[in-house]
Amino acid sequence: MSVTDSSNGAADQDRKWYVIHTYSGYENKVKTNLEHRIESMGVQDKIFQVVIPAEEEIEIKDGQRRTVQKKVYPGYVMVEMAMDDDAWYVVRNTPGVTGFVGTTTRPSPLQDEEVKKILKKIGQEPPKVKVSFTKGERVKVVDGPFTDFIGVVDDINPEKGKVRVLVSFFGRETPVELDFLQVQRIV
Repeated sequence: MSVTDSSNGAADQDRKWYVIHTYSGYENKVKTNLEHRIESMGVQDKIFQVVIPAEEEIEIKDGQRRTVQKKVYPGYVMVEMAMDDDAWYVVRNTPGVTGFVGTTTRPSPLQDEEVKKILKKIGQEPPKVKVSFTKGERVKVVDGPFTDFIGVVDDINPEKGKVRVLVSFFGRETPVELDFLQVQRIV
């Protein structure tokens, strides 16, 4: 989660969350540009937070486990602001911003329930494991008592980070539950 808070205790009743559309992949750059524009144009009392909705995901590549930030809504950034002409101008003319989500003449604020749900989702969920295996795929066991055995993925449990592989053992297909790190795709 990436959040910037510039609150100065200004008109809380006017605070609403808006979504701006950006070029996909430029969300971080837009956030940085917008933060600089908020500072340089002195609108901290109108634009309070800039959030890129992202969640942690555990990715396994080449037998290495690493945590990466994955954007929940690629191409979109959330902005908490008191909408007026100055605030609209600052956000709309920030490099990388293609527009507000809403009608062409008037940006639509998010409902409070939507905002709470999104902020809860990006702030409290445990990291998700990115599954790079598919059922029926051939894999090689690289760790544990079945090292160097070749098998077929039978079941995947991303919550536990486990995969069930059918290996040929004494002439029979035997199901073996292994950690994602213990198996590797056969290329």
